[in-house]
Amino acid sequence: MSESTLREIQRLRSMSVGELQVCWRELYGEESRSRNREFLFRRLAWRVQELAHGGLSNRAKDRLRELAPDDFIRARTPAVMQAHDAPSLLVRKERPARDPRLPTPGTVITRTYHGRELRLVVLDDGFELGGVRYGSLSEAARAVTGQHWSGPLFWGLKRRERKT
Repeated sequence: MSESTLREIQRLRSMSVGELQVCWRELYGEESRSRNREFLFRRLAWRVQELAHGGLSNRAKDRLRELAPDDFIRARTPAVMQAHDAPSLLVRKERPARDPRLPTPGTVITRTYHGRELRLVVLDDGFELGGVRYGSLSEAARAVTGQHWSGPLFWGLKRRERKT
């Protein structure tokens, strides 16, 4: 490893999280979603070495494609790594627009709580209860009870499994 690469990595080691995020923006061309100092340092140190020494060989990339299943995704990768020649494991797959466990939009979920009948309407992008919109089942349950509840459990979409 060249002397300049080692110096650059040592410089990264002494940076604050904010400085590492600025460096991330410069090296990857996008904002970092992480504020974990060690993660930022390690990824930036790898990027500095990649830029200085050319990254993985084509043989190594081929071996990664061979070993990794096509649908293996662990994290969002920086756009700079999603080049046309990147292994398929570096390409982000899109998530479904809504959770398939939720009832279809338009469904009305009813529940009696402390003598009140509650009517929760399932929307495309959330829920409506008494004319107020909520982003999640848990948020709507908290508005009713004033305490944290599992939304699917409170609204009867999931049964509590009791240990016997």
